[in-house]
Amino acid sequence: MTDENKKQDADTPEEELVDQPESSIKEEEVTPLSVAEAEINDLRDKLLRAVAEAENVRRRAEKEKADAANYAVTSFARDMLAIGDNLHRALESIPENVELPENIKNLIEGVRMTDRELHNIFERHGIHKIDPKGEAFDHNHHQAMYESETNDPDGTVIQVMQVGYKIKNRLLRPAMVGVSKGGSAKPVEGVDTTA
Repeated sequence: MTDENKKQDADTPEEELVDQPESSIKEEEVTPLSVAEAEINDLRDKLLRAVAEAENVRRRAEKEKADAANYAVTSFARDMLAIGDNLHRALESIPENVELPENIKNLIEGVRMTDRELHNIFERHGIHKIDPKGEAFDHNHHQAMYESETNDPDGTVIQVMQVGYKIKNRLLRPAMVGVSKGGSAKPVEGVDTTA
């Protein structure tokens, strides 16, 4: 552009520049119909999002309700396990092949019946015992208290010091176990030996 052209462009009023047609700029016509369609699309999008959010809230509430029904007694059940453990220890402490007076035999039978009834109630309420002796160690359900060298395959539960319990599908208390180490060279399937 020459200096004369620049001066001419500078002298031209802006209104004239706007009125000049350019092929690259196209103006969209804003009509009441296009405004209404845009508003309808916006409202439709908001409605779909609100319906989806309401459905998510409903599903979440149903899951929380089911969990509350299934697991509300978890802390109570955990406390009751201590009572079951004490009944079991009391029964195991009675020496075998010892002549006991009749009243003591009746007391012992009452403790056995109480222990059985407690475990029946546990089963009725979805509380299941985990007694893994001879099974492969599973860190999701067992707590290893010690390892001992035995002839059993590596990672086998060789002693259960305290049974564990599950309520429905959740762990209530892990089983406290002793685990074999250094037995056969072939580890038990499914045992994580990297820990």
